[in-house]
Amino acid sequence: MATHAGSEGKVFVGSSQVAEVKSWSLEVNADTVDASIIGTEWRKNQATIKSWSGSFEAFWDETDTTGQGALTAGGTVTLNLYPEGNTTGDKFWTGNVIITSISYSASFDGLVEATFSFTGTGALTESTVA
Repeated sequence: MATHAGSEGKVFVGSSQVAEVKSWSLEVNADTVDASIIGTEWRKNQATIKSWSGSFEAFWDETDTTGQGALTAGGTVTLNLYPEGNTTGDKFWTGNVIITSISYSASFDGLVEATFSFTGTGALTESTVA
């Protein structure tokens, strides 16, 4: 059984690593429809269309032109999420996403942060780093 520290994770836009990422999340869903028929005592459901979405948080870095700077609300990019790093043999998820929102926050005793939310457009693929 293998476990991984969250600090191993990475986020890439295409082949460019996004700078200053603090955390990321990914959610994969399957819609269901009622497939019950007359006389059925228990509801029967059937999976239909799948979807995926998520977000990641980073310390804002205006110099990261190929990572954070490549993300605009409404824009479409290829996103790669690495839960265990990006060395040969590591698993990761990849797919095209639409950036649905970007929010920025700052406090007097902290750093400026950015949160990027996305929704997948098309399939999410699990791959292995070659």
